[in-house]
Amino acid sequence: MNNGPDTARTTSLPPHTSSLPFLPSLPTPARKRYPKRISAAVAAILLGGGGGAFAVATLAPGPDQMAVQQIFETIESRYAQAAGEALPAPNFSLYRTETVRSADTADSLLRRLGLDDLAAADFLRGDASAHAAIIGRAGRSVTAESTQDHHLVRLTARWLADAEDRDFQRLVVERDGDGFKSWVEAVPLSVTSRLATATIRTSLLAATDDANIPDSIATQIVDIFDDVDFSSDLRRGDRFNVVYETLEADGEPLRAGRVLSVEFATRSKSRQAIWFQPPGTDDAGKALAGGYYTPAGQSLHRTFLASPMEFSRVTSGFRMREHPIAKTWRAHLGVDYGAPTGTPVRSVADGTIDFAGVQNGYGNVIYIKHRNNTSTVYAHLSKISVKTDQAVSQGDNIGLVGSSGWATGPHLHFEFRVDGVHQDPLTIAERNDTVPLATAAKPAFLKVASMMRMQLAAAEATVQASAE
Repeated sequence: MNNGPDTARTTSLPPHTSSLPFLPSLPTPARKRYPKRISAAVAAILLGGGGGAFAVATLAPGPDQMAVQQIFETIESRYAQAAGEALPAPNFSLYRTETVRSADTADSLLRRLGLDDLAAADFLRGDASAHAAIIGRAGRSVTAESTQDHHLVRLTARWLADAEDRDFQRLVVERDGDGFKSWVEAVPLSVTSRLATATIRTSLLAATDDANIPDSIATQIVDIFDDVDFSSDLRRGDRFNVVYETLEADGEPLRAGRVLSVEFATRSKSRQAIWFQPPGTDDAGKALAGGYYTPAGQSLHRTFLASPMEFSRVTSGFRMREHPIAKTWRAHLGVDYGAPTGTPVRSVADGTIDFAGVQNGYGNVIYIKHRNNTSTVYAHLSKISVKTDQAVSQGDNIGLVGSSGWATGPHLHFEFRVDGVHQDPLTIAERNDTVPLATAAKPAFLKVASMMRMQLAAAEATVQASAE
């Protein structure tokens, strides 16, 4: 038998042609006679079939060319439907706070509060307590609670009856059936502490305004450091760190309270003051008076304030000068402070009013007697707020700046006398003595001082963090 290549190809084919239906039936001898032709035909048919299949596949669109269609269908949940039918419709309240305007009516105020309630507006117009507490009271805060359909449930207004009061007044208007009811109650203010800092650019007041520090706190800072002339001693870049009380009504700040601690830092010096109320009572059973002390316990309270006004400027000192009216040279036996008419004037020390009235060129003038045969004079006032023989304390307002008597413009003429002899008022603060803290109160003071120093440090750290 021939074992050459042709014989190998012939024997590799299947024995029956039915497994290749596309081949014609050939007699066995023919297959043996043309083995190369048959193999070539099979290869051609297979390659042609593969090529045809490839050609058809390339004619169909690719996946990125086929259109995409999204179908959304809502499926109803029997459980959710049953749960929704079982639960009642949700109810909720709306809250809003507004500040009363001078031109507000009951309707305009309720409209700004988001309310659409004619019955509530009628009640505010007709109820004496509600009308007196809200309408025309510009600046008062009003909070309203309403339903989702904008009907009033409860309205609350808060205010201070007196600037120094530790209680606030609260008006409540509340729905009562088909109508409303109202009442006014006195509620204690809550006290919190705030940290703040101010950097001097032009003036103390400008700096505290920029830092949102209340004016009353700025005034207290001036009183605490009464030996500093804030009209001339401040420099750009000087800084105040202060911790002060805020008195709140239902969480809303109504006014500032007392300065608790303050630090005045300049480029060359730093001063600190700490408020301290000594424990115990005096011989009369009254609580001991509080005051400001240095961290070492030295009292900052001085017998005389450096100036009879919080903010002023010296226009004429204690010296020889030409009298502005008489036009002759004479001694000016006091100090003139320039200030607008109506600026408050304060007593520089505790004392008793020796005279309050009109006197020659002084115009409206006040004489105050102090201890150790000293007295002070306040002249050219536009208003006198005290009476003869009345006792006054250091810092009390006694009148207003004016131009009465022999004055060419609004200012305060201030004199200081010892045994009837005129002294230079500007030297008063320099020779004032202070009183140290009592030894028994020192341990309690040191605890307060430590806490206040930490708070001032926190205020300073906050400023540095903000700057960075």
